[in-house]
Amino acid sequence: MAKIKYYYDTEACKYVRVKTKTSDVILNILGVVSLTMAMAVGLVLLYSNYFESPKELMLKNEVKELEFYYQDLRQKVDNLDKILADMSYRDDNIYRVVLGSEPIDKSIREAGVGGTDRYADIRNKDISHEDLIIQLNESVDKLRRKVYIESKSHDEIIQLAENKEKLFAAIPAIQPVPKKETVVLASGYGIRIHPIYKVRKMHHGIDFAAPIGTPIYAAADGTVDNVEISFTGYGKKVEIDHGFGYRTRYAHMHMFVVRNGQHVKRGDLIGYVGDTGLSTAPHLHYEVFINGAQVNPIHYFFNDLNPAEYAKIIELASIENQSLGM
Repeated sequence: MAKIKYYYDTEACKYVRVKTKTSDVILNILGVVSLTMAMAVGLVLLYSNYFESPKELMLKNEVKELEFYYQDLRQKVDNLDKILADMSYRDDNIYRVVLGSEPIDKSIREAGVGGTDRYADIRNKDISHEDLIIQLNESVDKLRRKVYIESKSHDEIIQLAENKEKLFAAIPAIQPVPKKETVVLASGYGIRIHPIYKVRKMHHGIDFAAPIGTPIYAAADGTVDNVEISFTGYGKKVEIDHGFGYRTRYAHMHMFVVRNGQHVKRGDLIGYVGDTGLSTAPHLHYEVFINGAQVNPIHYFFNDLNPAEYAKIIELASIENQSLGM
């Protein structure tokens, strides 16, 4: 029951009942409602600033979980990258060195994945943390490319290993003339006095002075692909293609016992020492080629000489004297 209010009227000298206007009631109600709403808003703001809602707590936990898994994936990618780097190092500096192959070009290993719009689909989706997602995708793509390169490299290494026996058989590794007192290394590789023109000139092989008829042997397995007779230059010569970029030339021969297209093994007889062509004395002129370039044959006698003999022949080859032929 509502309370009835009175006030004292001094003119009438009596108490008069207070009459409440409808507008006053409405204003009072509005005031109470406004105060209540203001207090409610204040309480909500206070709660939201100092207390987290269950949904916010759930989202925060999800973010922390995602960050944990991201860091875990990032660490795994980095570990795999280190493992691949170690494999690449062994590939280039051990396996390929042993098998006589060039290392993979550094620019190939370190090339990027390319494409400016490669991750446009991620950017277009307006995903939160898109930078982290793109970085992880880039790392995975680079890792995938490195794995592909390493896989192809290992396929090549396996092929090289399978051909290793053939490769070693193809490397010139013996002295092409027998070790006798009558056989002497007369002139080495390098600048020498030309026997005819008497000027210093590059001598691309080594000369073994030996009696006419001294046997000449193939320095490695291969196929005879050039048997030639000339009255100048190299005279009677034989050239053998050993494969894997190796080739040998035997010049100024007295005669040969092989023909074009014939396959020979290391140590097979191919002819005899002579004095044909541009020559001043009976000798064998011997040359070694690798990938078309002439190299010093003195480094390819490792199967045929002991350390003392090799040291002696190196000493003889280093003397700048006159060659016996061109």
